[in-house]
Amino acid sequence: MRKELIILIVLLGVFLAIGCAGNKSETPNATVTPVTPVTPVTAVTPGITVPETITVSAAASLTEAFTDMAAQFEKENPGTNVSLNFGSSGSLRMQIEGGAPVDVFASADEKQMNMLGNKSLIMNSSREDFTNNSLVLIVPENSTLKITSTQDLTDPKVQKIGIGNPDTVPVGGYTKTALTEAGLWSQLENKTIPGEDVKQVLVYVERGEVDAGFVYATDAKSAQPGTIKIVTNVSVSTPVTYPIAVVSSSNHKETAQKFLDFVTGKEGQNILKEYGFVTQS
Repeated sequence: MRKELIILIVLLGVFLAIGCAGNKSETPNATVTPVTPVTPVTAVTPGITVPETITVSAAASLTEAFTDMAAQFEKENPGTNVSLNFGSSGSLRMQIEGGAPVDVFASADEKQMNMLGNKSLIMNSSREDFTNNSLVLIVPENSTLKITSTQDLTDPKVQKIGIGNPDTVPVGGYTKTALTEAGLWSQLENKTIPGEDVKQVLVYVERGEVDAGFVYATDAKSAQPGTIKIVTNVSVSTPVTYPIAVVSSSNHKETAQKFLDFVTGKEGQNILKEYGFVTQS
């Protein structure tokens, strides 16, 4: 009996040894090493600066002159870009009122600039009148109508007259004032074809889509050769004056003022003169 008990104890010890060995992991525990995030490095080329861009919103009649001015200004100020935005002064004014990112505004009349000034949307201390223009009556080059004055526009044969929209386009406002002062507006209003800006009115006449049109003298000068002819200068009591100012919300006021100074300075005035504007100097 004692012998059988010893054998039972030995067998029990063997079973316990086998069970413990089975519970051991065949693969040793792995040690995890934390990974340190790599911070991206932005390459910076020594001596290279990010260009500064200013946006200049200008009346459509300034297209040619300001395009030349911007190119010259950029040449003299490396690292500065001038983004030009042309349109009717009224439309440009409304863009600024709506929060458009504009640095400099050049209008074809005082009215639009006054509206911004009254709302403190321009820096009134920067505002300057920088040039003048004049209003002219033009007709298509191949016109067979006998139009020698604004009075002739009352002829029933004259059916379409191109003008800028008097509410938003300064040339339209000047035209309406001139015709009202001449006692002709009530007779001609129904014949008028409004354009979005003075350049569109010029195109109407160039293409012969209207019998006559009112534009600035500078725009008549820029017409495609052989497309229009000037009938007469048009008298208007309100001077055709162009003001310019730095926009209050500009993030580039120093450069904006520098461009304004270029426009009102000798170089800018000489460029304006080349395009037929009446300069301040």
